[in-house]
This record gives sequence, C-alpha cells and structure tokens, in this order.
Amino acid sequence: MWKFLVRRLLLGLMIIICGAFITYAVIRCLPQSYMEKMARQFAASTQGRIKWQDMLKILNEQYGMDGSILSGYINWFKEAIQFNFGDSWMFMKPVTKVFSEVIWWSVLMNVITLIVEVLISIPLGILAARKQYKPTDYAVTVFALACISLPSFYIGTVFKYVFAVRNQILPLYGLWGRYYNDLGTWGKIGDIAKHLVLPVATLALLSMGSLTRFTRTNMLEVLNADYIRTARAKGLPEKVVINKHAFRNTLVPLVTVFAGLLPSFFGGAMITEQVFQIPGIGFNSYQAMLQGDIPFAMFYTTFLMVLTQVSLILSDIMYAVVDPRVRVN
Repeated sequence: MWKFLVRRLLLGLMIIICGAFITYAVIRCLPQSYMEKMARQFAASTQGRIKWQDMLKILNEQYGMDGSILSGYINWFKEAIQFNFGDSWMFMKPVTKVFSEVIWWSVLMNVITLIVEVLISIPLGILAARKQYKPTDYAVTVFALACISLPSFYIGTVFKYVFAVRNQILPLYGLWGRYYNDLGTWGKIGDIAKHLVLPVATLALLSMGSLTRFTRTNMLEVLNADYIRTARAKGLPEKVVINKHAFRNTLVPLVTVFAGLLPSFFGGAMITEQVFQIPGIGFNSYQAMLQGDIPFAMFYTTFLMVLTQVSLILSDIMYAVVDPRVRVN
C-alpha cells in the first residue's frame, strides 16, 4: 500500500507540474495581456505624453513578464513551492485572500447540489433498474438523457425566464436581495436560500443524468447476479433484496463518482455562476482568466489539479473500504 501511494504521489506531482506549465504558457500566449491593457489605459490617461509601448516595458519588468515563458514559469514555481502565490493583478490583494473570501459560496452551493442529486438520482436509477424495459424505465432514461444533453447556460436561462422573469417567483440573479442588510439572521438565511434555488436546481439537473444512468447500469448488473437470485429464492422480501443486498454492491462503482466530486466542490461551477451572477470561485476565476490575471489563474488551476490527484487516490482507498475483496498490491 505504501509503495503504491508513493508511486501515485510522484506521478500526481509530475502531472501537476506539467499541467501548471501548460496553463502558464497558454495565459502568456493570449493575444492581449493584462499588462498591455494597463499600459494602454495609463498611456491614454496621460494624453499621449507617455507611449503605451514604453509603459508596457516598465510593467513587464516590474511583474517579471519580460523573460521567456520557461523562465517566468520557473520563477513562479520557486515561489509556489514556498506557498507564496503573490497578489492578484485584478483584485489588488493576495491571491489566497481572494480565494478564501469567495470559495465558501461555491462549496455551499455544491454541497446542497450533491444532497439534492443523491436523494433524487440514486432512487431513480434503482427504480429504472427494477422496472427494466417498462414505461417507468423509459421515462427515467429520457429524463436522464435530457439532463446529460442540455447545457448549463440553456437550463439556467430557461429557469430564469420561467421562474424569475415570467412568474417572478424567484430572484433573477445574485446571492442576496436589495434589503439584505435590513433583515435579521433568519431573514438573511432565507434570502440567500431563495437566491440559491435556481443555481442549485440547474447544477442538480446537470449531474442527475449521469448519476441516474450510472446507478441504473450497475444496479442491473447486480440484480442479475447469482446471490440475488439466491436471496429471492429464500423468500426474502423484495425491499430487503434491493436495499440490503443489491444496493450495497452498487456502492463500489459509485465510489469513483463521489470521489471525483472533490474538485467540483472547490472548483465552483463556472458557467452556472456566470449565468446567475453568484460571486463564487468559478465566477471570479472566469473574470480573472479573461483579464489575464496570471497569479490568480495559476493558483486556481494548480489547486484544482491537486484536488483531482487527491480525489483519485482517495477513490482507490475507498474501494478497499467499501469492498473488502478489493486490495491494492
């Protein structure tokens, strides 16, 4: 086990280093850099007394952008291994401070989404497996395929039109209303909860399809196993056969799905947060990347890569916990 973990950690470290370099190179190759934008704005404010090319040269030297991509990445990596990620160019404050201010809104939204998704998708998948090739199975399959096929911006836009614009039942966007500061504690909680209904519903629908199909497929495989037929032959009630014997064995493949959710918890839902203007990590990261904010973009992408590697290792460990027959050699 220890040798396996060491190998996986070393492999994960190499993937993170290479992935961070690719991210840095892509941002440096953008048509217009953040420095160029600032140089043009400064030159315009001086009414042409200072050329933007001269100001760009000064800014590049100040922020270490005057060298090659490789040298710039090496300088960033030297600081990163000391947990010094610098200041965000766009937000004008330390990257870690910006991250800590916005991450918890994304975590809250994704945790609620996961609860809703599990409570709906797994029972639907089990129901579809039990009613295989019947109208219920077809209805669940169509619902799951629709959830998989429809993009998040389309679902979010439809929800906004139906529930916010047309009927004005729920807020159109944002995380709190105009009179949020005048409300009491429970009033503030209710206001935030009301604003989270549509984003959570959008994210839940996006995830329900794959989890429902995954649960149905694995449930069908388990229901055809010999020990399930033996349990039924013994006269056990169908609920006991499904909930105690069959469902427990479907947890083994589901472990991979749940372990892979760790990056999404802290990665935010970039498109959904944009549609509903939720000030989470996905929304702010998107804005920072558009502006070419290298310190924030590098921290965000590297953080996600680290979480991805951790989730993959956890999934292997959880396999052995859920199913004692699985062992890593």
